[in-house]
Amino acid sequence: MEKIKQAPETFSERLKFLGPSLILSAAIVGSGELIATTTLGAKAGFVCFWIILVSCVVKVMVQLEFGKHTVSTGETSMQIMSKLPGPKIRGTRWSVWLVFVIMIFKLLQVGGIVGGVAITLNMVFPMVSVPIFAFLVAALGAILVYQGYYQSLEKLSLIMIAFFTVFTFSSLYFLKFTQYQISWENIAEGLSFKLPKAALAFAFGAFGITGVGADEIIHYNYWCLEKGYASHVGPRDNSAEWKARVKGWVKVMQLDAFLAMLIYTTVTAAFYLLGAAVLHHQANLPEGYQMIEVLSSMFTESLGSWSKTFFLAGSFTILFSTVFSALAAWTRQFADIFGQMGWIDFGNMAERKRLIARLAWILPFLWAFLFVYIKLPMIMVISGGIVGSFLLILVIWAVIFNKYFRKNDVEKSTPTYNLLLWISILAILSFCIFGIVKLF
Repeated sequence: MEKIKQAPETFSERLKFLGPSLILSAAIVGSGELIATTTLGAKAGFVCFWIILVSCVVKVMVQLEFGKHTVSTGETSMQIMSKLPGPKIRGTRWSVWLVFVIMIFKLLQVGGIVGGVAITLNMVFPMVSVPIFAFLVAALGAILVYQGYYQSLEKLSLIMIAFFTVFTFSSLYFLKFTQYQISWENIAEGLSFKLPKAALAFAFGAFGITGVGADEIIHYNYWCLEKGYASHVGPRDNSAEWKARVKGWVKVMQLDAFLAMLIYTTVTAAFYLLGAAVLHHQANLPEGYQMIEVLSSMFTESLGSWSKTFFLAGSFTILFSTVFSALAAWTRQFADIFGQMGWIDFGNMAERKRLIARLAWILPFLWAFLFVYIKLPMIMVISGGIVGSFLLILVIWAVIFNKYFRKNDVEKSTPTYNLLLWISILAILSFCIFGIVKLF
């Protein structure tokens, strides 16, 4: 009961309770912005700029609706999935099995990010091979999450990401003094809503990753549970006080999500424009072990060769922050999945913590092994985004079912909120269905 507290009522007080979406930003920036976004820009040029903007903006309403359900009910993401209608396989709902299978495929995505960290370190310390660095990165991530150092490192990473963001915008500004300067005609081309067939797979993958992807939407609920909002609301008793707490903490969550959206949308836009201006002009696609070297040219071409050192430091920071923020979330999600499958007693906190500790070692070494075996980090990240687009469809069905069939809303949503939510749902479904049809 000591965790129950009234929600702050003023804007300045709400700012003190921001956090869950900022945690997601560490994961979003690493996989989406630095790799997938710049790769799409390198492949397509400016013409797909609109996809990046739409991808970042439209998913936030689905994130809010999914998170609002957890704040008001205290249900985890897999508990929500297990309530969906449909058959069970060996006692577990089909939707939980589907999430499990998709997350197995998404091991490739984080494996590619581990590879990016390893390549970055190899460029600084070439005497150590990339595969060895991959397993060292896995071990370091495991130690940090296993030992519970995540929260302090999360704050440090967000500070470093803020530094790298300033560095990125500086590079974008100084492009105007080079042959890669960006014109208003380029921006207009990027907002023309065209989608070249040659870039379709990259666009589909980038859409699944940039902004809050399906897995980030799922992970957001764990942070709402662990880091504040749901625990402050307390158990549901339908009293006036409880309803007031739900409304108050949902408002905090909405502010948290929208401010984070503004941050990662502007950063994503900057990364895309750098990729379209420099890498597309050079016809240079970041592939294989040369991925980080190619990406560094976005900065050295505008700021000079001295900036490569800063890029490598920033690259390590945002990619590694993605690794350990993803690891912290994945351990919780897989524990939740195994709880729904009946493999563990998820309600037993000691048993849950033991499994999370074991997964903290198993998952990163799986990521490292996949990278060392495949050796194509960019393709691994993009493929994870493509699979993530399928997961988005399942998340949307869960949102619709919770809202209109389970009807757990504490108060009726406003017409404006419902309109924005359905714009979000239809935009995501339209792009996902279009991408699936074109790809297959």
